[in-house]
Amino acid sequence: MLFFSILFALFILFVINSMTDALCLKREIPSEKQPKLFRTINILMTILLTSTYVKILFT
Repeated sequence: MLFFSILFALFILFVINSMTDALCLKREIPSEKQPKLFRTINILMTILLTSTYVKILFT
């Protein structure tokens, strides 16, 4: 179960990063702000995935 969850989380992070990259290109976000945007989104998605895993694990 843990292995599947890690693979799923990596897949979700990859998809979210692809979508974030498309957003940066479409909105023409300056390259100086892009690392901060990616970092923020990745941290928030990691928190969301971890809390979902913990919720499923303990219910």
